[in-house]
Amino acid sequence: QVQLVESGGGLVQAGASLRLSCAASGRTFSGSVMGWFRQAPGKEREFVATITQSGGYTVYADSVKGRFTISRDNAKNTMYLQMNSLKPEDTAVYYCAASAGRALTRDAYGYDYWGQGTQVTVSS
Repeated sequence: QVQLVESGGGLVQAGASLRLSCAASGRTFSGSVMGWFRQAPGKEREFVATITQSGGYTVYADSVKGRFTISRDNAKNTMYLQMNSLKPEDTAVYYCAASAGRALTRDAYGYDYWGQGTQVTVSS
């Protein structure tokens, strides 16, 4: 079992930056593939980014590539999502997730543990 708690969301203007954090406890964090997803009102949950256990390899959704950066600090059992040049269409609840599998995946069904989410609102 692993517990995940997101923080860092808020209300910002377009063009601003935010950094989300995901604090993990329980199951070995360093052994888990981690990911960020988001869900806007009336829309399905969508993939944002994922990172390998060591942090050496990352994958991004096309919609955030070049603006968002996923990272992790295994010594602190924490994952981050640095979000720059935010747009109104980035408005959503952002969730962190942990996978018991070994491979990176964009599929939400590939993740076994989820946080409660943190709201990000970007005004125009």
